[in-house]
Amino acid sequence: MRGADPIREARTRAGLTQDELAERSGIARSLIARWEQGEVSPSIDNFLAVIEACGFEIPLVLGERDTSLDERLDKNRHLSPERRARRLLTELEKTSDHG
Repeated sequence: MRGADPIREARTRAGLTQDELAERSGIARSLIARWEQGEVSPSIDNFLAVIEACGFEIPLVLGERDTSLDERLDKNRHLSPERRARRLLTELEKTSDHG
């Protein structure tokens, strides 16, 4: 998860500086800055803690599961590791030829 945009947005909407958010959340300002710069991603727990420290919450929304890849995954599961590796290399070669 890229936490940069929602963390920065929550902090600015709450009218907080990075120092103030660090004090409220108990998380180092330098780490918050690294998240906002996209250098590293926060854990889910830290992400939620920072959002809550800004006075917001993230609701859990369940959606329908995408089953479009299930058949392909099931076929690949039955291949040997060597065959999977060859298939992956072939796909990578196709991608690099087009890029």
